[in-house]
Amino acid sequence: MNAERLMQIILAPVVTEKATQVAEQNQQVAFRVAADATKPEIKAAVELLFKVEVESVQVLNQKGKEKRFGRFIGRRRNERKAYVSLKEGQELDFTEVN
Repeated sequence: MNAERLMQIILAPVVTEKATQVAEQNQQVAFRVAADATKPEIKAAVELLFKVEVESVQVLNQKGKEKRFGRFIGRRRNERKAYVSLKEGQELDFTEVN
């Protein structure tokens, strides 16, 4: 895994009520990741960017919702999310991204 590829894996943190609740209860952080990202790549990318130790990674594929725009039917894009569990005592700081 080269560093250039790892920098493109994590697209954005997921900031929702559910993601915040999961972060508080389970010490997990949610990220939107590239569609072809694997668990080992996600783990390596988080460790590289945030300088923390990752315990485990859970991934889910979320299908885009069908939405109507007047009489036209469209679709939102599909997303891939990763819930990253950090090791005991580790904390993620978004202000100090490498």
